[in-house]
Amino acid sequence: MNDGEDTAHHTDAEAAGAALGTVDHAVRDATDDDAAGIGAVYEYYVRESTATFETDPPDVEFWRERMHSTQSEGWPFVVAEGPDGTILGWAYVGWWRPRPAYRYTVETSIYLLPGQAGKGLGSALLQRVLDGSRAAGAREAVAIISSGASPASRKLHEKLGFHEIGRLTDVGYKHGQWLDTAIMQMHLGPGPEEP
Repeated sequence: MNDGEDTAHHTDAEAAGAALGTVDHAVRDATDDDAAGIGAVYEYYVRESTATFETDPPDVEFWRERMHSTQSEGWPFVVAEGPDGTILGWAYVGWWRPRPAYRYTVETSIYLLPGQAGKGLGSALLQRVLDGSRAAGAREAVAIISSGASPASRKLHEKLGFHEIGRLTDVGYKHGQWLDTAIMQMHLGPGPEEP
C-alpha cells in the first residue's frame, strides 16, 4: 500500500533512536526485490518453530504474489531493512476472512530474523501496518498467535493495544505437539460509513 509516505519513512521512535545512533534499520514498503529476503526470514519459522502452522516454506514467487495482492487491495506490506540491505523482518495485513461483511477487519502477520527481537523492529513494523490499515479504512485488527510462538510476539501485540478475546485449543499439530492459538483483537477506528 502506498500510504503517501516515502520509502525512507521512520517512526518518531526511530528518529529519536537515530539521534542517539541506535537505529540500524529502515522501515519501508516492500518491493519485488525483497521477496527472497522475506522468504528467508519466514523459512526459519516454518522449518524450526511452531510460531507458524505452515510446514513447507513458500517460494519467492509466492511472496511476490502475496505482496502484490496485499498492496493492490490497499493494505500495507512493509519490511525492516538493515544498512547492508538485509531484510531483518517484515509485516503485513490481509483480509481476516474473504466474505464481504468482513471487509473492514484485517489480520496481522509479522516475523523477524532470529536474533533481531528487542531492537525496536517489531514495534516499528507492526505500528506501520496498523497505521496504514487504519488509513485504508480498517476498523478492527486481529492477530492469531500460536502457543508455540515466542512470548515476545504476544507482548508486542499487547504493547500496541491488542487484547486476547479467545483461544482455540489443540487446533494445530507440528513438530510432535498439539498447539493452541490465541485470538487477539485491536480496535483501529470507526471505519468508513456503510454505502
